[in-house]
Amino acid sequence: MRRSFNNWLAHHFSLTYSKFDMLFVVQGKHLVMQERRLNLPLNPLRAFAIASRHKTFTAAARELGVSQVAISRQIAILENYLNVTLFDRGTRSAKLTDVGRAFGLEIAGLFDELERATLRMISHETESTVNLRVHPTMAHHWLMPKLSDFTRRFPDIRVRFDTRVEPLDFRGTHLDVAVQLGTGNWRDARCRKLFDEVTDVVCSSDYLESMKEFTKPEHVRNGELLHARYRRRAWEFWSEAVGVPVDYNRGTEFDTSLLTFSAASQGFGLAIGQLGLLDDAIAEGKLIRPLNMRVPTGASFYVVWPTTISVNTKTKRFIDWLLEQVGQPPEFFSGQMTSALPSE
Repeated sequence: MRRSFNNWLAHHFSLTYSKFDMLFVVQGKHLVMQERRLNLPLNPLRAFAIASRHKTFTAAARELGVSQVAISRQIAILENYLNVTLFDRGTRSAKLTDVGRAFGLEIAGLFDELERATLRMISHETESTVNLRVHPTMAHHWLMPKLSDFTRRFPDIRVRFDTRVEPLDFRGTHLDVAVQLGTGNWRDARCRKLFDEVTDVVCSSDYLESMKEFTKPEHVRNGELLHARYRRRAWEFWSEAVGVPVDYNRGTEFDTSLLTFSAASQGFGLAIGQLGLLDDAIAEGKLIRPLNMRVPTGASFYVVWPTTISVNTKTKRFIDWLLEQVGQPPEFFSGQMTSALPSE
């Protein structure tokens, strides 16, 4: 039936056909042929390309960081897909067949070129991107509202955010720079202070109205305390600093300060706000400071960069721009910042 249909197509449209290689597709009044796309088994192909180059499963397994069994399994999948034998397997070794040797020569260069193209893409991406580690709350409340100024002045530089909350260590990462809260002592790094961490109790105006009285620190005991998991001791430190005992174990905990401050702005309770980060929210009336009591924590926000590698121009520009945002002198380029990027 299929052969008869194909003969009819060939007769009426003067087309040749291949049962395996072509598909006939009707587009309006025209009949065109499309090549069938194969669903290539890329992992088995790569495993075979490396094994055929080394001529042993052992060396291929070592290069890919897997076991010999895994290499053998991947090649078996490819052999089943192609319906050919690529390696003759003995009791202690495997040997390329003539078909396998010829196929290996054909595809080895293709994977080498694919790797080179990928490396070129990564290199191009790295040249134009600043990889920044920053906590989500800092990114959302302080950096993002300002970042449009940087992108306007330096349109060829992109900033990629890494918002993982973990100890900062530039070794083994692609990070160029970080904005971190601490005391200025990161390993193998230099830093410049942006501003001190100063806290105060914050809440929404609606929540303040719901409290019978809130004019002094002792009245915190009558409110619902909101906690952030990564700043779980914030209420404890505040209690010690103002000299008011508080049951800081009660209340509601959120995963991040970002969620905690959002909950406070929506009337869920009282939070220990970081004033440098929340200035805009306070100015807009989303959060208020009922006690108006500034409490320094002894920590500060810093811009931090590694000393184990050379700092590239795009990162220097970003560091100087951050310092400019807080009225600090530049670290790398004297005078007014411009969008001109000097050569490395």
